[in-house]
Amino acid sequence: MPKKSEEMKLKKAICLSLVCAVWVCAAEKKLETINVETNVDTELIKDVSGEDIKSADLGEALFKQSASVSLVRRSGIANDIILRGQKKDNINVTIDGAKIYGACPNRMDPPVSHVLTNNIDYIEINEGPYNVEDFGVLSADVKIHTIEPEEEFHGDVNLGLGSWGYKKAAMSASGAITENVKFLISASTETGEQYEDGDGNDFAGQIDREIAKGAVPATTQYQPQYRDMDAFEKKTVLAKLFWNITDNQDLKLSYTGNRSDDVLYPSSPMDALYDDSDIFDIEYTAKDLGKYSKELDIQLYQSEVEHPMSTKYRVSATVDTEPMKPGIQTSYMTHALTTQMQGARIKNSFDVDNHTITGGVDYSLRNWDGGYYKNDIALPEKFFHSIWDVDTKNMAFFLKDNVKLEQWVLDMGLRYDDTAVTSANLTQQDNDYNELNGYLFATYAMDEKTDFFVGAGKSSRVPDAKELYWIGAPKPKMVNGMPVMMNGMPAMEALSIGTPDLDATINYEMDMGVEKKYDNATAKIKAFYSLLDNFIAYNADKMQNNYENVDASIYGFELSGSYIATSELYFDYAMAYQRGEKDTPLLGQIGTNMPEIPPFKFNGSVNYDYDETLAFKAELIASDNWTHFDVENGEQALDAYGIVNLKGTKEWGAFALTVGIDNLFDKTYAVSNTYNDLILLPTIGNNDVMLLNEPGRYLYTNLQYKF
Repeated sequence: MPKKSEEMKLKKAICLSLVCAVWVCAAEKKLETINVETNVDTELIKDVSGEDIKSADLGEALFKQSASVSLVRRSGIANDIILRGQKKDNINVTIDGAKIYGACPNRMDPPVSHVLTNNIDYIEINEGPYNVEDFGVLSADVKIHTIEPEEEFHGDVNLGLGSWGYKKAAMSASGAITENVKFLISASTETGEQYEDGDGNDFAGQIDREIAKGAVPATTQYQPQYRDMDAFEKKTVLAKLFWNITDNQDLKLSYTGNRSDDVLYPSSPMDALYDDSDIFDIEYTAKDLGKYSKELDIQLYQSEVEHPMSTKYRVSATVDTEPMKPGIQTSYMTHALTTQMQGARIKNSFDVDNHTITGGVDYSLRNWDGGYYKNDIALPEKFFHSIWDVDTKNMAFFLKDNVKLEQWVLDMGLRYDDTAVTSANLTQQDNDYNELNGYLFATYAMDEKTDFFVGAGKSSRVPDAKELYWIGAPKPKMVNGMPVMMNGMPAMEALSIGTPDLDATINYEMDMGVEKKYDNATAKIKAFYSLLDNFIAYNADKMQNNYENVDASIYGFELSGSYIATSELYFDYAMAYQRGEKDTPLLGQIGTNMPEIPPFKFNGSVNYDYDETLAFKAELIASDNWTHFDVENGEQALDAYGIVNLKGTKEWGAFALTVGIDNLFDKTYAVSNTYNDLILLPTIGNNDVMLLNEPGRYLYTNLQYKF
């Protein structure tokens, strides 16, 4: 299973650098400061690196900071998120406007794993169908904005240590090359051992626990020589070059590279041998070109991901041929996948009276390809190609209008999508999807301290290559419970998990709420109701073609705010609740609970600033137990939990020291349920799969030096 040529990646980086060098020669003015403008319904998360410096895992950072975000724990890093009961392609994730997908059909490398917390400036979370600029914004939108170059030369160095052998080193530097050109470079490396849960079990220990109960097969355990291996190793680099071409023209170039090795996924039957991603981004902006062009923006980007996952480290890849030498490796399976996303967007905005009108064209092409290997040798493609070089091509036109009417602000948008999904496997049908989406969102400022808002919209997303075409790993062919033999060996077969005739999912949603500001407090409450036509659900009772469309609904509310008690002491709080139901059971089933709908969750914190150099924070993250879950498709009851985290930061001039404790009382708990859409370790004799517990008490410290 060859790794993609590093030479090719290096050539792309060199080409980008040469383009930078050519453009740098004629620069003239300085880039303008970027202001963050958001809707009243937008959740803005700032200082992600400062709030969660113990790890580069953005999924965990968002889980700690937003009540509406739940975590899908798979490993010590690279974890996925659920937002308002939606996951996967149902939420749109962009990094500086560039869309990126993971290559793993088992969600080991979700989009949020391809950017690190120390490289993030701020994040916008927009819930609902209120984005027509991006492809596939069904139920939520996560816009990640990375740090940008500044005019004054400065930088920082961070050294971090934590429990279970966690080590991290990161640096960044930024400044002006000339009067008109600025640069930024950021790099980091980190590694961590297997964390322990509140009972003291590391990854291998959690599997041992399940084996001892007779819950999972012994072959899912790590081989003796791999039981104590590190959980992950990760290296990253972010490079940016901004050029102010003229007073009204800017050019931005950026490159992000991620290299992860040997990432362990204990509750899955495979681990990632490596996970590599590259993101190239070019953006050109011109302002005040004329009456009908207040701002013209052109963006081109390409993202690439490589992800091979393997049974190489598990007992299933061994056979005890010698009694005194157990664990001799004989064969292992690898599922290697790649995905590439190419995108282009052109948009232009202008003002007419009290209207700001924006129109544009959005184009993207995603390729997804994958196959199975045995001992690094490709198995016959005809039978063991998991995703057959599938292209998802989208062309869209969008139009937005922002209208200001005294106390009212009206936002409205339309988007027309033309999408084709095609497979290189001639036995798999091609699919075409066309949809007109749109929204209307109104904000009413009753006074300076009270805003009411209400919105309604329609959005859609097409099935992805996994849901349409994915062919499972080869297994022995069975007839009447017995393997079919050919030439003295079991005959192998691979069943289609994907369902090739799925319809696109349509979301009809309404949101409403109020935001109130007081002299020393704020409060915001919002509620939503979402009707999902043709929601794509997984049916565990089917032998093949496991995905099917079903109509469903999700509704819920969120309450958040802050209270300033004194100039030193202040409080933050947020809570969220969702409930989801299918209109009818899936084929052959009787239950109607929607999957992956987390129960009531509360996030709260107490902050105390002793002075400008010393600050303390205590936070509580709590959740109710799971009482509504999709038991027929693998989910199970999870207990309620409440954990306390503490953190303190002290600054001495250019130095800052942070010390923290997560899960202070060393609780044993799990936040991730076990929907069969993911391939997790099977249990014996029932429909459950192995639960993965969260880390126990975790101590960490970080020393930062700014220059």
